[in-house]
Amino acid sequence: MLEKFLQKTDFTSTEDFNKNLKIEVPENFNFAYDIVDEWAEKEPGKRALCWTNDKGAHRDLTFAELKNLSDKAASFFLSIGLKKGDKVMLILKRHYEFWISILALHKIGAIVIPATHLLTEKDIIYRNQMAQIRAIVSCTDDILVESINLAKEESTSVEFYIGIGDDVPSSWLSFNDGMEQAPKFTRPENVNSNEDIMLLYFTSGTSGNPKMVVHNFTYPLSHIVTAKYWHNLDENSLHLTVADTGWAKAVWGKLYGQWIVGACIFAYDHEKFHPLDFLELIEKYKITSFCAPPTIYRFIIKEDMKRFNLSSLKECTTAGEALNSSVFQAFYEQTGIKIREAFGQTEVTAIIITYPWIKAVPGSMGILNPLYDTQLITAEGRVARKGEEGEIVIKHTTDHPLGLFSGYYADEERTRKVYSEYGYHTGDIARKDENGYYWYEGRADDMIKSSGYRIGPFEVESAVLTHPSVVECAITAVPDEIRGQIIKATIVLSADYREHAGNGLAKEIQEHVKHVTAPYKYPRIVEFVEALPKTISGKIKRAEIRSYDNNLN
Repeated sequence: MLEKFLQKTDFTSTEDFNKNLKIEVPENFNFAYDIVDEWAEKEPGKRALCWTNDKGAHRDLTFAELKNLSDKAASFFLSIGLKKGDKVMLILKRHYEFWISILALHKIGAIVIPATHLLTEKDIIYRNQMAQIRAIVSCTDDILVESINLAKEESTSVEFYIGIGDDVPSSWLSFNDGMEQAPKFTRPENVNSNEDIMLLYFTSGTSGNPKMVVHNFTYPLSHIVTAKYWHNLDENSLHLTVADTGWAKAVWGKLYGQWIVGACIFAYDHEKFHPLDFLELIEKYKITSFCAPPTIYRFIIKEDMKRFNLSSLKECTTAGEALNSSVFQAFYEQTGIKIREAFGQTEVTAIIITYPWIKAVPGSMGILNPLYDTQLITAEGRVARKGEEGEIVIKHTTDHPLGLFSGYYADEERTRKVYSEYGYHTGDIARKDENGYYWYEGRADDMIKSSGYRIGPFEVESAVLTHPSVVECAITAVPDEIRGQIIKATIVLSADYREHAGNGLAKEIQEHVKHVTAPYKYPRIVEFVEALPKTISGKIKRAEIRSYDNNLN
């Protein structure tokens, strides 16, 4: 399948990759028809999805079965009046109906809005009103159904409420019944052009209301790099990415690139995270590739990993936040696998990647993805020198880079704010070392200036997290008359240390940080809290901590 899009598929060096990577984009590309249905015709019995849940249920779906089921779902959607360009929100957790539904919506040219089940009534109203959503396809958990129903009165654009499972509310349509009763599917004419909107994501920003990120129908092709050259997958791979289907990371690792490559996606549908579950699943199902946020690796390394046969595991990757080097080392010592990091955003795919053919350097994001002309731009507006911090900016002129979002939906002002003559401004700060590796420093808004020093919060957070008492930490700036700003650490302690919270432990952590990193970077203020303020996607709201501290002053 890859040969359809790449003249050359195998690379062994960065020079070769940068020079020869070129993705051919067919006219009117549609992932559901051109990838899934084509696999179904080419290898109908090939396993595409290996699904299990925390109740012991298990189901394998082949590409032929996915084609058949998505055809039925597409026919059902058409039968109730959904059509090209309609916005449909999917709130399906990790239920296998997510994969059926999203393929079906691609087949009719609808705009898919994946969403998390953690949305409240207020969140649902906001999304329905801002995007003028026409239909919601949802799992039927009691709390979620209640939130959706409470939002109805202020969600005048929504015409269809569709539930999966056996306990569908009487006022809703049944997804399962609709599929069974739907007529034979006929592919609509003119389903999509490459420029049509395929996906709309509400980003969970750490300040302000979520932005609406739109991607067109060519977006899946950009994830060839994700699956083939970051996850290092092939047709024999069984890949598990830990992500809720409401977040963009799900289509990074649980859909597009994986199926273009021909790998099988492993999906674990669970309510609560238990690190032992994932070790058991790797052993039982012989998972070959695993991708998860650094937080999950931090929990996994605290388990007795030697109890499990993890020999099937060949590749481990991480993204979503910077990886602490101590976690990298601990995981490597127990598995012999070096976790390979990458950096990207909802607005774009992986911009910086640790490829299989380069050395994985603990704490580094890796090197540039040649799909993008990426530069570090300093606050003064020039290209940063080696070792100098700059904002990660993707340049583009007439040709829009594959995988880069088309803009913020119905928000020209926000779109203009992130674009300049240089290109797209990510808002993230990094530096490049003498070997060409990139290192994350933090969001532009989170950078700290103290006594003339410019300090990135991640380096300090990494140092604090190496103290055995610390589970989570947020580094922020507090105004100071003498130094301009001073560093504050807001810390969540592990259960064993909570009773010791106080000045003594705070001083111990401060001294620890002085020895782990440069002494001027130690936090002069330490506050112990039960939990850090976070978005529904789990990002720390440093802006909220800063606002609270500023109000106190």
